Amino acid sequence: MKIQIKRYTTEPQAKEAVLEYEVDLENPTLLEALNEIKTKQDASLSFASGCRSSVCGSCSMRVNQKEVLACAYKVQEGDLVEPLKNVPVIRDLVVDMDKAYAFNAKAKAWQSSLSHGIELTQEDEKRNEIQSDCILCGSCYSACPVYAVNEEFLGPFSLTRIWRYVTDVREENPVDKIETVQTKGIWDCTLCNECTIVCPQGISSKSDIEKLRSKSAMEGYTDPNFSNFGGTSFGSGFGFDGSPSF
Repeated sequence: MKIQIKRYTTEPQAKEAVLEYEVDLENPTLLEALNEIKTKQDASLSFASGCRSSVCGSCSMRVNQKEVLACAYKVQEGDLVEPLKNVPVIRDLVVDMDKAYAFNAKAKAWQSSLSHGIELTQEDEKRNEIQSDCILCGSCYSACPVYAVNEEFLGPFSLTRIWRYVTDVREENPVDKIETVQTKGIWDCTLCNECTIVCPQGISSKSDIEKLRSKSAMEGYTDPNFSNFGGTSFGSGFGFDGSPSF
């Protein structure tokens, strides 16, 4: 079985190449194939892995332009393996996620104030259970097309975490969290659903962002794209340029 791997290094100088390898394994996962290549063919190949059980998220990468977990994906003939997008490549399939994770801090994606004495019901726990399953693999971040035009977009996994805390009955000030996602946040999302498609945990960040928009509207916030409604900027972000068409 032949697979292609996009190799990239910044030392001693930036270099990029797609190399082909042949692996003699029966129905291997991508991680098994990468380990086979590294141990028997090319010790310089670099990639990250951890739990090997689709829990830690450290082996996320792209295969045929789609984000996967290497420990779960089954290799197919001719696969093209690449590092995640929208993040700096350290070497080969290893990327630097620091900036991506930093958006959690910008979005205040944590339990900021806790009301004591509130007991969670089963319904309370179920309300944001799926959002709590995020493993921070970065697949949604890589798949998001917004970063091509807006590098400061808070991003799918940060916004999902915000919804997780906004819906927590113990959170004393959910409106404060709603306020943090108004700029470079929920209104910048194109609702393309690419994040949901690639999430290994089945989390729909698109759905969470839509719910954050609804919650924002209830708190008096509006989409800034409509701030000049009636003027030439109408439709910004939706494919309209405001010019008359005859």
